[in-house]
Amino acid sequence: MTAQPSPDLLTPELLTCDVLFTGVGGGHAPGGVVVANGVIAALGDPATLRASYPQARERRAGAVIAPPPVNAHTHLDMSAYAFQALPYFRWLPEVVIAQREKRGVAGAQAGADELVRLGSGGVGDIVWAPEVMDALLAREDLSGTLYFEVLGPFPEQADEIFRVARERLERWRRLERPGGPRVGLSPHTPFTVSHRLMRLLTEYAAGEGLPVQIHVAEHPAEVELFRTGGGPLWANRMPVLYPPTFAEVIGRSPEPELTPVRYLDELGALAGRPTLVHMVNVTPDDIARTARAGCPVVTCPRSNRHLECGTFPWAAFAAAGVEVALGTDSVASGESLDLREEVAFARALYPALDPRLLVRAAVKGGHRVIGTPTPLLRRGEAWQARYVW
Repeated sequence: MTAQPSPDLLTPELLTCDVLFTGVGGGHAPGGVVVANGVIAALGDPATLRASYPQARERRAGAVIAPPPVNAHTHLDMSAYAFQALPYFRWLPEVVIAQREKRGVAGAQAGADELVRLGSGGVGDIVWAPEVMDALLAREDLSGTLYFEVLGPFPEQADEIFRVARERLERWRRLERPGGPRVGLSPHTPFTVSHRLMRLLTEYAAGEGLPVQIHVAEHPAEVELFRTGGGPLWANRMPVLYPPTFAEVIGRSPEPELTPVRYLDELGALAGRPTLVHMVNVTPDDIARTARAGCPVVTCPRSNRHLECGTFPWAAFAAAGVEVALGTDSVASGESLDLREEVAFARALYPALDPRLLVRAAVKGGHRVIGTPTPLLRRGEAWQARYVW
């Protein structure tokens, strides 16, 4: 006699959530997925699914059903740091410098392990040291882009810094593997990279098709620096590490209407569509320039709040058609590497924003930034528990 399948296996289940994002379109809020025998049978609006599958047992799955989110901006080598929320100009000496012995390969590996444990959809990591790049590039369980960070505010040193960086990048690119991490480039900020070095790096990256991330307009003091040539950023620098004046760094005089974004745009650094990270303290003109250049943006809401940098103007960027992604920044400022926690924080921070926009940014926006294909939830595909956030 042939054994009959259990009735439970034959009964579809309707899993409901606040937001459903399948990887395409704008998503559903609320949303639902019908799962039958471990396979996705239907997706969409719960009311429609109830009518089509009246026999399905309904169960709330969680707040979000979507492909795993992408952490589009991290500093994994700082993952051994102890988190502390402090104003930006206290956080730098009291956390970043005070715990600098914790920065390195061990921290990066621990951070990568945590991303794997979390089931992250991918990562965009800023790599400070060559040995960290060697270690992360060798991992077979990590996907996304590893951006090698370059600094150098003295224009006269630009050619040599660029030569060394280029040699390293070309060596690392030969080690890339299908499905593994991709090598990228990160000119640190518009005020720690000279105008000549910024142009060399961004032109090289554009010509080679290298992905780029640049930290831009994170703190209000950065705006003041480009406007006046002074302020807290310049006053708190180590003089031996910078030219005598900020004008020498950027190759032009600061002026009241000059912003970090306008500076990069007029320098030609946006021509290759780099990803601009933070973008908290921006003007309407900055947003328009970003949109015209086709640059995506990564926001790190928890880090911005903890360091008292301000609030990213998400609605304005969305209205301009700018692709937005989410990152956690470092554990030292963002508290964790869990992008789901970042989304939950953003939902509270932006109560007027459609939550579908946040989830889409965490998934599709992130994949577009790190250059990986967006997974899709489709009828006929196997259902996976990791789709529930």
